Amino acid sequence: MHRNRLLPRKDLLTQVWGDDDLFSSRSLDVYISRLRRYLNIDHMVQIINNRGFGYKLIC
Repeated sequence: MHRNRLLPRKDLLTQVWGDDDLFSSRSLDVYISRLRRYLNIDHMVQIINNRGFGYKLIC
């Protein structure tokens, strides 16, 4: 669906938690960190951070 496309952080926050407040933002950071550790098994899959804009899932 959003593979290899840059997804704005604000859009991701509102789609997952319904808002983009500080609490949700920190929760997103934790989940992205955990996903990166889980996906580290396959080096062809990674989550790239475009600072100040959003994330991109590369696979």
